[in-house]
Amino acid sequence: MPCTLGTFGLWLLLILTVSLVAETRTLVTPSNGLRPKMSQDNDSAASTNSSLMDRQQRSFILPVEANTSLSKPVDTKAVLSCPPITQKAVLVTIRWEIILRDKPSCTRAYRRDANETRAINCSDETISWDSRPDRNPALQIDPVAITHDGYYRCEVVTSHGHFYHGYHLTVLVPPEVTLFQLENETIVCRAAAGKPAAQISWTPGGDCHTVEEPLGSDTVTVQSSCRWEDHRVSKVSCSVSHLTGNRSLSIELSQGVIVLGFPPSTLLIVLYVKFSLFLVILVIVGFIYFQRIKDCRA
Repeated sequence: MPCTLGTFGLWLLLILTVSLVAETRTLVTPSNGLRPKMSQDNDSAASTNSSLMDRQQRSFILPVEANTSLSKPVDTKAVLSCPPITQKAVLVTIRWEIILRDKPSCTRAYRRDANETRAINCSDETISWDSRPDRNPALQIDPVAITHDGYYRCEVVTSHGHFYHGYHLTVLVPPEVTLFQLENETIVCRAAAGKPAAQISWTPGGDCHTVEEPLGSDTVTVQSSCRWEDHRVSKVSCSVSHLTGNRSLSIELSQGVIVLGFPPSTLLIVLYVKFSLFLVILVIVGFIYFQRIKDCRA
């Protein structure tokens, strides 16, 4: 009997222990499987703040500072743009800085609150605002000249910060192309005062020599001289390649270069016959002239 009571006591103690453990776990973790409300509210607030910050950052994003290399032919129009401004940003000032070779820096600025523009050390009237700076702050160069090689930098100040865009402007000058023949049967192709230097090629190829002559303002004259020992060549072409466009000129080789296959004695005979005919014609014309004078006197 005492053993039975002892065993029953042990079982009762085990059942009570299991019940207490189950009740404790129920209090710690809700039965619906959700986390405690305080932790859930904190995570929700953090997620809301993160989304708000992302939206704010996206609304403040503007283009960063950048530089562009730009090439424009001489006597054309160039338009340089400033960084774009978002609708939420409030424009404060726009400032163009112009740095040209061998000239003082020029500044063109616009101030929105006073609605005024100003220019400092800007004597070149071909460089100006493309339109009203409060609507379009672009800068125009019209016409582009070789002296406009330089660096152009636009600074935009808004309620969201300072933003920049620069242009390295290179002015292109087309070369003046000529093709001619010298007395020594050499054909010369010349691309004069081009910027940058032009490239010259020949069709058909011959014995050629090319030289470059640097000039002022980075212009270069390129001259290519060619000879053709092959007497079957009667026409040659000079092709000039340049960033402003390509050109091709052709020339017929003179009779002194083109040998038709006659031996020297035959050529002398031809010249003798032509000279004899010329003398005969001259004698006939002279006879007629004097005969008319004689008739008039009679």
